Amino acid sequence: MEQYEPDRHTPVRAAAVRRSLRDGRAAPTRRSLLRASAGGLLAAGGLGALTGCGIPAAGRTQGGTSAEDHSATEKVVDFSNWPEYIDVDASGKTHPTLGTFARRTGITVKYTEDINDNNEFFGKIQPQLAAGQATGRDIIVLTDWLAARMIRLGYVQKLDAANLPHAFTNLSPQFRNPDWDPGRAYSYPWQGISTVIAFNKKALDGIEVRSVSDLLDNPRLKGRVGFLSEMRDSVGMTMLDMGKDPGKFTDDDFDAVLARLQQAVDRGQIRRFTGNDYTSDLSKGDLAACVAWGGDIVQLKADNPDVDYVIPAGGYMTSTDNMLIPNKARHKTNAERLIDFYYQPEEAAALAAYVNYVSPVDGVKPYLEKIDKSAAENPLILPDRAMQAESHAFRALTQKEETAYEAKFAKLTGA
Repeated sequence: MEQYEPDRHTPVRAAAVRRSLRDGRAAPTRRSLLRASAGGLLAAGGLGALTGCGIPAAGRTQGGTSAEDHSATEKVVDFSNWPEYIDVDASGKTHPTLGTFARRTGITVKYTEDINDNNEFFGKIQPQLAAGQATGRDIIVLTDWLAARMIRLGYVQKLDAANLPHAFTNLSPQFRNPDWDPGRAYSYPWQGISTVIAFNKKALDGIEVRSVSDLLDNPRLKGRVGFLSEMRDSVGMTMLDMGKDPGKFTDDDFDAVLARLQQAVDRGQIRRFTGNDYTSDLSKGDLAACVAWGGDIVQLKADNPDVDYVIPAGGYMTSTDNMLIPNKARHKTNAERLIDFYYQPEEAAALAAYVNYVSPVDGVKPYLEKIDKSAAENPLILPDRAMQAESHAFRALTQKEETAYEAKFAKLTGA
């Protein structure tokens, strides 16, 4: 098969090359932009947008508002997603999996890459949702913390399980029961994100890095360590290192983590808290080691053999980007059919081979092996059961907690 010919790129390698050629090595990745959005909001606009203050719920705290479903007569679904977050053909102009869906169902997907920041997008659609109006979208993809807020405000619709047989059956146990959407009544993951420790072997020059404690305490790494500007990842990884549970922590636990990080900041151990630029710093060796997102490391490793990663003994953080159907969506059934389509392992494999993040679909491996054996064996794309068991999710926050914690973290990072 041609994908195994030695003079051709695998899909993972080809995806990394396409991103590098188009955007440059220092350009922000999709994941970096996404995960930096909460911290960037604090710097740009203060805490008000995070709190939800002044945001009216849609008349309830659970369950959204449906509209007349035109799916039977209008064979279309409007899908809003992030840039660089779906498979693309060699021309860079079409999405093969969407074409397959259209051929099988007769439903055309109007696919728009118009989500560049969680809070920015929320600000765009919130006035319509609060007013009980349609957003013009049938599916939106949001990171778990904002998905939780949307559900809490009653801005999204409960899914019809009868239209989601593959999703219900094939959703990985790792992602089945988030505390903000138990049993996935309102959302299904588009992709998962693993937060790990990454390092540049050349820059380490023999120094062993296996834990967050190594990052924070080894004097030989002073000034060459990076943490993420996304609070949930940096705080969560440090909590695990301190033997605390990111899914059950208290205010005192949170403050203890910040105190530990503050000590490292004061000593100059942490070079900086990074958003969209850590990938370039790590690849060049300006950062010897850092807290990083697994999908980025898949891409960096394909481009630089000095880059590698480790899962700390205490475990690692995981999160999801999630498909939701907003209130008053015009084509709810069509949207559910598209969600279910991506939970067929063959289609999930095609998506995973391109985007390089964690597939939330069980049974993907044999199909991914046909596309790219190295991707199928990569635990950052397909974690095995043992690795899944080491994953931890940051618990849902109340509005009050979200405001207080983000303010404290912004003070720590200088945002």
